[in-house]
Amino acid sequence: MTDKFEPLDSGSIPRYAGLPTFMRLPVAEPSEVDIAILGLPFDLGVTNRAGTRHGPRELRNQSSLMRRVHHVTGLSPYDRVRVADCGDVITDPFDLMRSLDLISGHYAGVKAAGALPLTAGGDHLISLPILRGLAVDGPVGLIQFDAHSDTYDTFFNGARYTHGTPFRRAIEEGLVDPKRFIQIGLRGAISDAGNYDYAREVGVRIVFIEELIARGVEDVMAEARAIVGDKPTYVTFDIDGIDPSQAPGTGTPEIGGFSTREAQAMVRLLDGLDLIGADLVEVAPPFDPSGLTALTGATIMFELLCVLAGVVERRSR
Repeated sequence: MTDKFEPLDSGSIPRYAGLPTFMRLPVAEPSEVDIAILGLPFDLGVTNRAGTRHGPRELRNQSSLMRRVHHVTGLSPYDRVRVADCGDVITDPFDLMRSLDLISGHYAGVKAAGALPLTAGGDHLISLPILRGLAVDGPVGLIQFDAHSDTYDTFFNGARYTHGTPFRRAIEEGLVDPKRFIQIGLRGAISDAGNYDYAREVGVRIVFIEELIARGVEDVMAEARAIVGDKPTYVTFDIDGIDPSQAPGTGTPEIGGFSTREAQAMVRLLDGLDLIGADLVEVAPPFDPSGLTALTGATIMFELLCVLAGVVERRSR
């Protein structure tokens, strides 16, 4: 293992100094690493409050507070695999459909390079083109932590590509197997009584927040693991799944969400699954000048990084 992919030592270089990269890691190309951390500054899919295009930059900034060793496992992902900041995915801020093509092409390249992507969004529409780039060998399983289903059909006179529609499109395009798809933490009033009909009809497992609280994290995650099984699976974490008292900087907050502690516990229980990548989306820094939401997002990214490191190790054996 080369020391090229080590984070900066905060004992030698203060956290407020140096280039603002994810986890204070060096910059590299996906072909050089096992896990590529990517920013995807994008909010062309937002239906109301924009701002997630600024998410990756603030997530990088707050990730300077991450330390290298996980306090529960005692393991450091940087000692186990090669990981670096692989820059931002460039999109066209004036052309939604071209942007989706640019994103999917970028992730096809990441996959071809042999790296697992860990993405900082961006609004939730980004998961669709990411899956287009990664799920080329057939439909994958999906574990979604979220306040919203994002399986709606259209908005505003027939718009099919918004942050409320990515997983309906992903199912329709054969990227996600709806029978291996679970949504955890859904809640809040909906605009139409039929908003969840499509997801239910195709077999998506919906776990509302009330069920999560009643059953507990371990029980729900055991079901999630059983649903996706040992086949390739993608993980998407919308920051609005967390209660806005702890993560207010997001475009569509819903009170009554799970806590940061529960979020960490759920991500840790992904360990051992056959993951093809993960994303953390919907951090909108303009709605949280304190930086708390981005700090929360960066911490969840570290948890996801530790899980992905285990995936790389198992595949290399």
